[in-house]
Amino acid sequence: MHRSSSARPSHLAHDFIQSQPTIPEDGSKDARESSGPQQAKNSLWHRLGLDVTLGPAEWDIFLVSVCLKLLLFPAYRSTDFEVHRNWLAVTHSLPMSKWYYDTTSEWTLDYPPFFAYFEKVMSIPAYWIDPRIVDLQNLNYDSWSVIAYQRSTVILTELVLGWALLKFIPGSQHPSMQRIISASLFLHPGFLIVDHIHFQYNGFMYGILLWSLLMARNGNTLTSGILFAVLLNFKHIYMYMAPAYFVYLLRAYCVSPSGKILPVRFLTLANAVILVFLLSIGPFALMGQLPQLLSRLFPFTRGLNHAYWASNAWALVTALDRVLLKLTGKTGFDLLINEAGVASSSRGLVGDTVFAVIPNIQPFHTFAITLSVLMVFMVKLWVTPTYKSFLAALTLCGYTSYMFGWHVHEKAILLVLVPLSLLAAENHAYFRTYLIASVAGIYSLFPLLFTPAESLIKLIYSLVWAIIVLLPMQRRVYEFPRSLAFVVLDTLERLYIAGFVPLHLVVTIFPYVFGPSKEFLPLLLTSVYCAVGLVWAFIRLSVIYLRSPNLSLHSAQVAQ
Repeated sequence: MHRSSSARPSHLAHDFIQSQPTIPEDGSKDARESSGPQQAKNSLWHRLGLDVTLGPAEWDIFLVSVCLKLLLFPAYRSTDFEVHRNWLAVTHSLPMSKWYYDTTSEWTLDYPPFFAYFEKVMSIPAYWIDPRIVDLQNLNYDSWSVIAYQRSTVILTELVLGWALLKFIPGSQHPSMQRIISASLFLHPGFLIVDHIHFQYNGFMYGILLWSLLMARNGNTLTSGILFAVLLNFKHIYMYMAPAYFVYLLRAYCVSPSGKILPVRFLTLANAVILVFLLSIGPFALMGQLPQLLSRLFPFTRGLNHAYWASNAWALVTALDRVLLKLTGKTGFDLLINEAGVASSSRGLVGDTVFAVIPNIQPFHTFAITLSVLMVFMVKLWVTPTYKSFLAALTLCGYTSYMFGWHVHEKAILLVLVPLSLLAAENHAYFRTYLIASVAGIYSLFPLLFTPAESLIKLIYSLVWAIIVLLPMQRRVYEFPRSLAFVVLDTLERLYIAGFVPLHLVVTIFPYVFGPSKEFLPLLLTSVYCAVGLVWAFIRLSVIYLRSPNLSLHSAQVAQ
């Protein structure tokens, strides 16, 4: 792989790299152990693989991150803030038997039991700080005590993510690049927007995912599977990634290289996963509440598109239906128009999606498409059950579900961006895919923050992040296009990324020119433009993975 010898990372990334001990790329145990004193090597933390060393650069990144997040305490909060406050009250004030039945607030508990237990634990210090936080009847409570407490819990629980990212550096094939990737994920604009302003706990849960991936990378396959089972019982959206875990664990842990099933390992893995689920849903099963629990977790009555349309394949299909509606009306083919679809299309924001010209999409259709596409990747993973193959297949699992799933939330793009970040340093083809997906994916989250102050924060923070992360990474893996076709492709991709500048100008100025009556048009433009990039990045990643037998081919053999 050709890399520019004159390329240098930004000062922050450079300082971060230089502050780390030099570790051979083979990540050998002897090399790792030689970097610390003998006492540290023999400690319980080290034997469990939980020890970390913070250098000056890591402390700088951590302190800057915390200070910024503290300053965001008064920032805009979505309804998710009240959702989680209410869950604190539900789990603190009611017995477990009533958690999934309570309807005091419209924001009923609809996460799996481990997250309910998590809220129960957090409700204890909340009660000590301010009993009104966990008062079930105290709806929409927004005093400074609850704001400071809930914002602080996001920062503290996100340390699970930071810890895992630090542990990824030793043993990585490219430690200097992994340090940049780890820093980029800890400082990711997606987490800042969704967790620290909009309000959720994604950093904590993606931290569990990364710990699971770290165990898989280090050969601790059983532990990896157990951690993923734990994650599923925190938030069931990670079911989108379950097919990759199922195939990888079965092939890499339960089947020998010769293809022979290993019964002891299979039973060990099965019992461990079953035990996790028993700890989670067992109490509710004993109370006969499984139907109620499932009805809360899987509300299938919602429509195809969520909110302003997540930037996926269905956003493009919905936009195409609008175009066809206009064309059909002008050409006189009114008989082809579904009148219910005309009303649905004009609404544009929330509700069931009914097409005017294109046949309506049903949940079964999205399930069949998603499963069919996933099967292609799962066959590839079964044939090449390596860690990097698993990581790519896992990313494509999340990506496929985001592309073709039913009622996909825009925040689900993190299912793609987080694992894809770990592949960004493989070669230029992977990096360019990561670049396009990151720019489009992060921008697709911008409409979550629509107030003026936060609009400036999300834009400036994302630009700074791109400069200190994406530019140095690109310099390290860049390859000049080797054919005319790749030159054209490279140019088109650059033009697409540059197009976000006029897009942002249009969606910013549009409401002031045309007023609130046309508020859905900027959202439509954002969704469709981001969807173009994300669909292309999905195609790119699919081709790269399917054509790479060992994930080490150069971009000239896959996609430039």
